[in-house]
Amino acid sequence: MRSRYSAYALDDRAYLLASWHPDTRPHSLEPAPGEPRAKWIGLKVLRHCPVGETHAEVEFVARYRVGGRAFRLHEVSRFDFEKGRWYYRDGTLHSS
Repeated sequence: MRSRYSAYALDDRAYLLASWHPDTRPHSLEPAPGEPRAKWIGLKVLRHCPVGETHAEVEFVARYRVGGRAFRLHEVSRFDFEKGRWYYRDGTLHSS
């Protein structure tokens, strides 16, 4: 989870795609033309819950700014462990 947050903060789209499960991975993470870039300013992991040996959930709040406005992303992310690596599968957004 923390490595994916860091990849968002560094705009490392290659890492984000590589750590995304192939079944749910988008083709691209290219921003829409003219879309302002988010500046990620904080991550708080609220809980980590193993779900068996090959699945886990992580609840977190990430803070970011776009165009001077502050936002929060509150999500429960689901991860799968395959071939010795954890992959982000999907997540459920929560209003904070």
